[in-house]
Amino acid sequence: MGKLTSRPGRSWQRHLRLALRWLTPGIGVKRWLLVLLIGTTFLGTGVTLSLLDVYRGAPETPWLPLLSILALRFLTRPLRIAIFASIGIGLILWGGWGLSRSLLRPFLRPGKPIVDAVTDYRRRERGPRIVAIGGGTGLSTLLRGLKAHTHNLTAIVTVADDGGSSGELRRHMGVLPPGDIRNCLAALSDDEELITQLFRYRFPVGAGLNGHNLGNLLITALADITGSFEEAIAESGRVLAVRGRVLPSTLHDVRLVAEVKAPEKGRTLRVRGESNIPKAGGQIERVWLEPSAPLGYPPAVQAILNADLILIGPGSLFTSILPNLLVPDIAMALRTSRALKFYICNVATQRGETDAFTCSDHVKAIERHLGGAIFDLVICNNRAPGNLPEGIRAVLPSPELEEHCPVYCADLVDDEQPWRHHAPRLAQVIMDLYYERTGPLSGREDTLPRESALSAYTEKGRN
Repeated sequence: MGKLTSRPGRSWQRHLRLALRWLTPGIGVKRWLLVLLIGTTFLGTGVTLSLLDVYRGAPETPWLPLLSILALRFLTRPLRIAIFASIGIGLILWGGWGLSRSLLRPFLRPGKPIVDAVTDYRRRERGPRIVAIGGGTGLSTLLRGLKAHTHNLTAIVTVADDGGSSGELRRHMGVLPPGDIRNCLAALSDDEELITQLFRYRFPVGAGLNGHNLGNLLITALADITGSFEEAIAESGRVLAVRGRVLPSTLHDVRLVAEVKAPEKGRTLRVRGESNIPKAGGQIERVWLEPSAPLGYPPAVQAILNADLILIGPGSLFTSILPNLLVPDIAMALRTSRALKFYICNVATQRGETDAFTCSDHVKAIERHLGGAIFDLVICNNRAPGNLPEGIRAVLPSPELEEHCPVYCADLVDDEQPWRHHAPRLAQVIMDLYYERTGPLSGREDTLPRESALSAYTEKGRN
């Protein structure tokens, strides 16, 4: 069988279509091509005037006929203009393409045309301002999917973690726990391959570093070098080429406390420490922070007030999501913001935290702690995943929830890890709901401008 070859005509057409894509509206190329063309025109005019001066003022020499031939004087003037203009535009486009390819080559992925990379970057640069609130693996999964749609991402992360490597660094180094922040930075990184694996690398126990995570150690070291935890997060983001921001909900050293109803003991226990709450072995009644009213981190509050879309969840309900919402400034900004607010319910229950919880129980727990309804929409998985670990069951929508608030259901399960969301599928559903404004969102009245939300928040703070 002979080797398949492409026809020259089709190859030429394909290259022409690829070149014309540089003229696609919105990618910011045409304006600079126009500036380059104008500049070249002025330069060409100057060169032409100089040649005319030489040609008209020079004595008869052997090279003048050659100059006349190169100037195509044997053709009509309109034809000469068209030929030289075509050659000039072709050279400009070729040179611009070659220059851009040389400059962008270090940042391009193999097999992806430059125009595709530029178009994709511009699309995400103009994406909606999205704030995601939570912590743990749920939030990092969400961010991993959303970064394909917008660069304007802000993750607001809890700092109540006191277990594992983060807890050790918190106790011995006096820094805020970096674990959830590290996961979100890695999820937002442009390159989730080697450098992200390095950032997540955990030293083995007994190696002298007590099982610490390399990313945690890096953030802790940067906090000591820069003198502030928030600056350490920013520098870590630059190292990982992060698109977006990761912000703590507060810079105060807070501890999570829970009231847990223990059926076998017949009484309510008070459990301190985020890592101890799931181990208590009972139903969590409520959680709060100590100290009870920590100040919110101002950039996090500002991000919520400026957002187009606010996402809460997925993640551990009582130990990852609620600790952020228990910061009074964060809760006030959330109630004041005119952004769309989606709650993303977990795919499966969590042992020791949401055993036997329905989707409705998740929503009501948040509303109980916040003092009222805040969600414009609840997004639920509607496919029961198989092969769940022992003691974990699927969280599916119920008629009770649909009567309580607007609900959107879809198949969101990750087949490889059926207790988690499929990141690209979840992100696509969120963006479709945001852009289309269909179904339960069609009757939403959103007439208060963002500036009014900022003013309302300021007025509440004064009162």
